[in-house]
Amino acid sequence: MRNWISRQALLADYTLSALARRRGRNLALFTVYAGIVFVLASTMLFTHALRREAHALLAHSPEVLVQNLKAGRHAYLTQGDLDRLGRLRGVSRIEGRRWGYFFDPVFGATYTLMAPASESPGRGDLHVGDGVARVRGLSTGDTLALRSAAGELHVFTVKKVFSSESSLVAADLVLMHPADWEAFFQLPGGVFTDAALSVVNPLEVRSVARKIGERLPETRVILREEILRTYEALFDWREGLLLALASLAVAAFAILAWNQASGLSADERREIGILKAIGWDTRDVLTMKLWEGGLISGAAFSLGTLGAFVHVFHFEAALIVPVLKGWSVLYPRFVLTPSVDAVSLLTLGLLTVFPFTLATLVPAWRAAITDPDEVMRGTT
Repeated sequence: MRNWISRQALLADYTLSALARRRGRNLALFTVYAGIVFVLASTMLFTHALRREAHALLAHSPEVLVQNLKAGRHAYLTQGDLDRLGRLRGVSRIEGRRWGYFFDPVFGATYTLMAPASESPGRGDLHVGDGVARVRGLSTGDTLALRSAAGELHVFTVKKVFSSESSLVAADLVLMHPADWEAFFQLPGGVFTDAALSVVNPLEVRSVARKIGERLPETRVILREEILRTYEALFDWREGLLLALASLAVAAFAILAWNQASGLSADERREIGILKAIGWDTRDVLTMKLWEGGLISGAAFSLGTLGAFVHVFHFEAALIVPVLKGWSVLYPRFVLTPSVDAVSLLTLGLLTVFPFTLATLVPAWRAAITDPDEVMRGTT
């Protein structure tokens, strides 16, 4: 065992010397290789982190959302509708929610105006998300004037700005008093945009949804698991879009791997011939080339993955975030919790490190099984 370790150490030392002699070619190969891994790993890490954030946020959301429909279009729920839903067996809690969208033509941003049933601001006051405050240049105590669709100007006082920690869910949020919300949208009292239901037994969620459809046939029932699947599909689509854009880089890597496997340079063939002439056997030559491919691919993969980790979790994935987060004036600014999808990184390693390393063995094997004199004379 000790002899084998010493032999491998000597082969690795010789491989490093050989790589240093061709430092220009190997450095270019290493740079392209690490850059490709960086792009692909950044996409995988960022998408995986977004999925985790979405699952963490929705884990405490209501199991069932109910929206009213009239003639196939969204309509408002009444207090009577909420009372009928609350009497369903299995429903532990029901809350009527008031919310709507407001487009700000000055800044080209869309705000979510919501009137919570509890802990709402006072009349004439607002609580705003950090995205709204950033776009409008607001701070606590400032006034915010919003013009409704009817042309009426409503002036409010900002009492609270949500911290950046809640930016993922509150960047575009504006909380107001229920009476102010009804006056702004010119709606009568006692109407709700939708209803959020909590179910006692998670196994009965679909049963409760079926009962809602039977009791209130003109409603749309949305389950939390369906929202999660929608997010999964959205992230998969955007991840696939970015990976498709990175296909040119993958094609470049394929060309490099093909060039590596297509043959050795004259100097490399002559070097192998000399090594065979002085007593190296075919196994030693292949082991040396395996070390060469493993060192280049392993170092490039490690550097690319480490760079992707720093890029995603310390620089907020600035190079790829517009594609994966979408296009919006109110970008939520948030810090992702560092997490690594081991399966995705292992797959990426198998698709990059393994083929490239094996590609270095094919031409070396051809040269190693040829007569050393023919190799050194260049007759093969």
